[in-house]
Amino acid sequence: MISIDNLSVEFSAKPLFTDISYVINNHDRIALVGKNGAGKSTMLKIIAGLQQPTAGTVSVPRDTVIAYLPQVMKLTDERTVREEAERAFEHITEMEDELKDINAQLSERTDYESEAYMQLVERFSHQSERLQMMGGMNYQAELERTLQGLGFKREDLDRPTSEFSGGWRMRIELAKLLLQHPDVLLLDEPTNHLDIESIQWLENFLSTRAAAVVLVSHDRAFINNVTNRTIEISCGRIYDYKVKYDEYVTLHAERREQQLRALENQQREIADAKAFIERFRYQATKAIQVQQKIRQLEKIVPIEVDEVDNSALNLKFTCSMRSGDFPVICNEVSKAYGDHCIFKGVNLTIRRGEKVAFVGRNGEGKTTLVKCIMGEIPFDGELKVGHNVQIGYFAQNQAQMLDGELTVFDTIDRVARGDIRLRIRDILGAFMFGGEAGDKKVKFLSGGERTRLAMIKLLLEPVNCLILDEPTNHLDMRSKDVLKAAIRDFDGTVIVVSHDREFLDGLVTKVYEFGGGKVREHLGGIYEYLNSHTTDPSPRRGENRRESLPPRAEVGGGLLYAEQKALAREQKKREKALQEAEEKVTQLEAAIRILEEQMSTPEGSQDVTLYEKHGRLKTQLKQAEEEWEKYI
Repeated sequence: MISIDNLSVEFSAKPLFTDISYVINNHDRIALVGKNGAGKSTMLKIIAGLQQPTAGTVSVPRDTVIAYLPQVMKLTDERTVREEAERAFEHITEMEDELKDINAQLSERTDYESEAYMQLVERFSHQSERLQMMGGMNYQAELERTLQGLGFKREDLDRPTSEFSGGWRMRIELAKLLLQHPDVLLLDEPTNHLDIESIQWLENFLSTRAAAVVLVSHDRAFINNVTNRTIEISCGRIYDYKVKYDEYVTLHAERREQQLRALENQQREIADAKAFIERFRYQATKAIQVQQKIRQLEKIVPIEVDEVDNSALNLKFTCSMRSGDFPVICNEVSKAYGDHCIFKGVNLTIRRGEKVAFVGRNGEGKTTLVKCIMGEIPFDGELKVGHNVQIGYFAQNQAQMLDGELTVFDTIDRVARGDIRLRIRDILGAFMFGGEAGDKKVKFLSGGERTRLAMIKLLLEPVNCLILDEPTNHLDMRSKDVLKAAIRDFDGTVIVVSHDREFLDGLVTKVYEFGGGKVREHLGGIYEYLNSHTTDPSPRRGENRRESLPPRAEVGGGLLYAEQKALAREQKKREKALQEAEEKVTQLEAAIRILEEQMSTPEGSQDVTLYEKHGRLKTQLKQAEEEWEKYI
């Protein structure tokens, strides 16, 4: 579909990548991976046509629609949520006008057997199918279903976008892209502002309804559930793997082992050549051989080895004194802003040493309860922080509290104690502050870099209770592995607010679900909670996502996991069959309309073959409609 040929990009005469070539095919689900700064976001911008390469070409077929979601974009606040989302359908009127024009041409022309005529018929059929897929002017149901899938409630749709946070406005932009049904969807960190339910809905959408997808993400579970191909950008080149991310990790490790062996052999070859030159440099009888060895050394191209994965560093949060048995106790805790109740009657007890997760849709009160625990906002009810509890708190705005005049190194050096001070450079490297980056002043760091620095700072402070609010949003996979291992080995108590399933998996033993003004306790890990919580993440037509959840698997009743998986597979088959049936009906209707236009002309009314073909198509249409009705 899209061909990238000999692509090269340079910044300040420094090559980012050189002579890269690959093809994006229809139904490809590609994960672009590589260390930060390798050029992943740059690649997406070039494919989207927003940035020009230094050399090479990107060939995009005519009429191919490309949609691009950047990490950061300028958002407007002049419309309601519904009005902003409706902008995705502005091109529908243009398509309808084009169809009318093609239909008029077909009714006037008589060169039925010519190639130009058949191209018009094909164009009419293609655009009709595309318009039908987009819902024509009956797009409101599709619009509402998509917005609800991304977390909006029906009553939110007529609220001004100015009332929503930047994260929610990014969801509107994502909805607009999905509603356009593009041929190629480019997504740069699409899960950063989504909760778990919305991520699952997006996974289902991309897997079953999107054409081609190229995405950059640090959410390992999301990548594995969506993609079927992994393209790694490393050392200015690409490595194309036709596998999911987890399989790529294994193959990548094998490739790096091969690189290390090749490098070792090359170093041995270089050392032998230098030793020979040094030994026989001044012997006339060996002059020719010496010159040959010198020329061989000059021709050797150094073997590049992928960056060492330093996420294996054994870092650990420093646990201070032993706390009381119950670091946090909530008894009938409630919080409301005016008439808007965030939650009511929250009762929970967190024991010393427990690691728990707060999950739920954005806006249901996870961060609000954390602020109540920290004493930052007033609330109703009783909330006790236990004896000797020393809390280390990572807030979503933690990065704004750093001293901008200090360097990255000095910021960490001020909190590091003991032997850990000898390893500051290694720790910074694990969180992508290697080399000269450690000497940059904090005020010159990006938002993501500040977030990572704040996490390192917290990592080294002595506490016995950690409260982490969305700690992984700006961390790559290696950094998240470092953080996860440190939390897992921490002897104290941990509360994590996160939507990252892979990060929570194997880390927490209890999940608190926030929703509908209530907080519910679920024993077990994140996937045990998710398996009992939902089977099909996609909302039904016209229904709110929360209303469409199946019964929960509780003790003594509910659906078993195997039954849930079977139901999910059956539902996916049904949706696919429905889509295929709808496409067949649409194609037959388009063909019949064209024939009827031809039959209405004086010449066509005398053509018996047209009537015979019309009858056959009518019969096929009736059969297709009967097939379609089975699935609706």
